[in-house]
Amino acid sequence: MKNSIYISLFLSSVFFVSCAAPAEKKSNYSQPVYQDVPYRQDLSIKYFLDEEGTTLNKVFEDRNGVVQIHSSKGLMRTHDGQFLYPGQLQPDVSYRPLTDKNISSMDIYQNQFIYLDDKAVLSNAWAGKLYLKHSLSNASIFEAGDDFDFLISDGKAIEYLSKKGSLWQGQMDGDDLIDIHYDDKNNKFWILGKKSISTFSKDQQNLKKVYEGNDFTCLTIANGKVVIGTNDGYLELDLTTAKQIGGINTKLPWTEITAVAEIDGNLWFGSTKGAFMLKDDGKFNYYNGERWLPDNVVKHISKGSDNSVFILTESGLGKIVFKEMTLYDKAIYYEKQVRKRHIRNGFNASFDNMEKGNVDSGRLSDSDNDGLWTSMYIAGEIYRYSVTKSDEALQNCRESLDAMERLFSINPIPGFPSRSFERSGYIERLHDPDRWQHSSDPEWDWKSTTSSDEAIGHIFAFSLIADLMADTDLKDRAVLLIDTLMSHIVRNDLYLIDYDGKPTQWGKWNPDYVNSRPLMNGDRKLNSSNIIGMLQTAYHFTGKEKYKTKAFELMNDHGYLENLMRPMDQIGQVPKDADKLSKMLSGSWNHSDDEMYFVGYWGLYHYAFNDTLKAKFKEAIIDHWEAERPEKEGAWNIITALTGTNEFDLDEAAWYLREHPMDLIDWVIVNSHRKDIEFLEPNFRRQTTKEVLPPDERPVQRHNGNMFNLDRTGGNGISEHSAGDIWLLPYWMGRYLGVISAPAN
Repeated sequence: MKNSIYISLFLSSVFFVSCAAPAEKKSNYSQPVYQDVPYRQDLSIKYFLDEEGTTLNKVFEDRNGVVQIHSSKGLMRTHDGQFLYPGQLQPDVSYRPLTDKNISSMDIYQNQFIYLDDKAVLSNAWAGKLYLKHSLSNASIFEAGDDFDFLISDGKAIEYLSKKGSLWQGQMDGDDLIDIHYDDKNNKFWILGKKSISTFSKDQQNLKKVYEGNDFTCLTIANGKVVIGTNDGYLELDLTTAKQIGGINTKLPWTEITAVAEIDGNLWFGSTKGAFMLKDDGKFNYYNGERWLPDNVVKHISKGSDNSVFILTESGLGKIVFKEMTLYDKAIYYEKQVRKRHIRNGFNASFDNMEKGNVDSGRLSDSDNDGLWTSMYIAGEIYRYSVTKSDEALQNCRESLDAMERLFSINPIPGFPSRSFERSGYIERLHDPDRWQHSSDPEWDWKSTTSSDEAIGHIFAFSLIADLMADTDLKDRAVLLIDTLMSHIVRNDLYLIDYDGKPTQWGKWNPDYVNSRPLMNGDRKLNSSNIIGMLQTAYHFTGKEKYKTKAFELMNDHGYLENLMRPMDQIGQVPKDADKLSKMLSGSWNHSDDEMYFVGYWGLYHYAFNDTLKAKFKEAIIDHWEAERPEKEGAWNIITALTGTNEFDLDEAAWYLREHPMDLIDWVIVNSHRKDIEFLEPNFRRQTTKEVLPPDERPVQRHNGNMFNLDRTGGNGISEHSAGDIWLLPYWMGRYLGVISAPAN
């Protein structure tokens, strides 16, 4: 701002309620409509390793749904674990005879666990009949063929076993063996050394070196190719000729590859900085940070049941779950998230001071912008009620309107909205304690210095209540609040006047302030746009001529129409001889300003005084949207649709909604190291990369953030964002405008 369980239990109430929603408004006949059919939503269940000094090696799940991990201290298994509620890895003592064996590796064969110890290849499946003795007492690597035959190694010596016994023994030539993979189409084993690739033919029972290189780390067979991970990217060999296909691939999220696996037709990579999956378009889904994994050093990747993928790291196990759901399903989950953890005195509140992502350890916190975030949440709930007639949405609106209304009554200044309020005795523990004031009620304090951000948010929410809600009491209260706030602003010469009788730092729409900014300064355009929309809204609902008169005075006599119509490509840094404040405001693009613009566009466009102005305002909105298109910001795209335009990047808006992570915790997220994205030189808009990353790969942030922020490096897991303003507003607005359909059955 200008100021500063399993998974079925987790979403059982969400996934199959899609057919319950009533029909919405039809969109403009020329506008596209996103059909809300099920898509694959990914989320993570994490299991942490509590015991220090344990090295995790491999993870597999058998046909019974048992997950087992091989470690330096024997077999382990998962305990507990749900989305947002991590489980643990603990020793597997379920079968006593296995705990007494010196198991050096494990694998999965015909969906059953198989083990390698210092004496044999064995399993508890098949009635325990698999027990093939070998002669390599230090064997730690093995791979199954297609008929209960195995190639095993201790890193140097190699032995081939079958049901007939030991059939062949050999030695790696001048290299250390680190992995083996079976090629069922050509009936041979591919053997990975640190600097060579060899094959072992089952039919001819001979070892043959077929490729040489350096720094090999892992190997798999996928889509008819041999894929080899290295310390600097990966390469591919033809499965038949063993000739390299193309060059080494280094355009990756990270090139130090530690694991590779083919799962359900997709190629997955592990690295020392997270895991990633190759998509059909050549780009990657990147899983980095504790949003997805216990840590970023990946040890092993394998297939799980129910469309899941296991990613084993140094500190534990991440289970990436892919669940089919609609946007409506996601909305219902987010609605519950807001009500459970983000409602404070009716506000859509912050949730802070968590202990490393523990959502039961945090506390509700005040915010500089409680009024604004709550305005945006109310707006989403109003759109929801308009579409679904949900009693829950109606009650949510009532409770939050109570909080918004009290912002005006808790302070002694007529028509002035407080930033927030809280019970007395906590000022020193609140944000910006110097801004808090005591109210006439000794039990409560209120926050001063209210900004233009809050004012435009109030008018947006109150106008929607007055316009779209059927409840007469709510409508009347909303209109009164519009009139109360705007009367204060008009009466005080277009300023917000605080407890000290002075204008707040940012609550200024007076021409002496607005037009003192250079033409290219964003605040000149922004404040003009906001105040005209606010005055139009007040006139529309109250019919009081003072609002209309003031608006036309500003447009005709003070250039506010020209200000707000100024094209966005003319907004930039001010000249060197400009005043200090204008320079500060023009240092770079202000994304908080974007939020204020778009929140204000509802009143600017819908309540335009005449069709001529409405057409002009539409032009200004679309011009702004054009400048914002690279961010693929779901809210800005959906809000632009209110103009009736048939081009507002609906696909990108739906992408934003689908790709937003279910986990809204502020985990450490780092992308600036990535080698698969194209970086830009520093620029006024602070666009760091040519193409914006998906929301689930970047830090969680509100709409006032820069969508091109790549990293979040501090405070791992200490707070959780509310979906109330971030996600529910654009989704329900899209439903109300008819550009997002009701969910498919």
